[in-house]
Amino acid sequence: MMLREILLTLVICTGACAQVPGEAPVATYQPAITPVCDGALTQGGLVICHGAPGETFTVGGVKQVADAAGSAQFGISSKAPAVIGWTASDGSYGDLAIVERHDEFRTIKGFDCDKVDARSPEQKAHAARSWQIKQDAFATFNPGPGALNGFIKPADAPASSPFGPTRKYIGVSEVTGKPCESTSVHQGYDMAAPIGTPVVAPADGTIILADPDLYYEGGAIFLDHGHGLTSVFMHLSEVDVKVGDVVKRGDLIAKTGNSGRTTGPHLHWAVKWRNAQSEARADDFYIDPALLLALPVSNPQ
Repeated sequence: MMLREILLTLVICTGACAQVPGEAPVATYQPAITPVCDGALTQGGLVICHGAPGETFTVGGVKQVADAAGSAQFGISSKAPAVIGWTASDGSYGDLAIVERHDEFRTIKGFDCDKVDARSPEQKAHAARSWQIKQDAFATFNPGPGALNGFIKPADAPASSPFGPTRKYIGVSEVTGKPCESTSVHQGYDMAAPIGTPVVAPADGTIILADPDLYYEGGAIFLDHGHGLTSVFMHLSEVDVKVGDVVKRGDLIAKTGNSGRTTGPHLHWAVKWRNAQSEARADDFYIDPALLLALPVSNPQ
């Protein structure tokens, strides 16, 4: 073997290698991507795993395949344990320490119970139609526009109610005059916005629901960001998009309002994490939008 041929067999290229005419191309060396998982590591947060496209990650027993950008996302339940383990298909593994939430319990008295429950036949029929529309939308998945590059606030308004508190409502029905009680967990991030405040897309995505009159939500939009994440906007006075529209972070999609079952003008923004690898939609859950706002924002628009 000639010296030149021996040297060619020892070359490791870190970029494009020049091909000698008449000879086979020299392979280009590409360093492996070491899988790692991090993110907003709080109950109600989001684990973000990074690796090669197609890498399979398992976090807390849930499997996801990394997308074309090499990223896989896992919602963290509000009841998640203190430590969650992760593994990757290349053999990498680790543990994630999860911060515990301490959400408050609130009792609200003097409430009009008709603002919560569907009571008349017409209200119940409207609520049933609305429920089916929402279920159909949540069964729709989009791959996402690429890497998850951060979230911005959807409205220029102060936060008025955080994600997580349990609320017990005690009141009287203005229709029947009967007392009532209702308990629920607030699963969104409310902003005190007067009617007509612009609402923008907090991240890139595809519109999968745009309805001006759902029973509980009023004017509502579901925006699928891919990666299992869907933003839900409620109580809108104006819906400025339609199903199938692809929007960019910062695009105008709606105006705030006071529609649906609400006690005053505001924007309710919720984010649901849906496991695209499973058909069991009952296993999906809401996560804290404020934790997504704390993630780094890349490629500002």
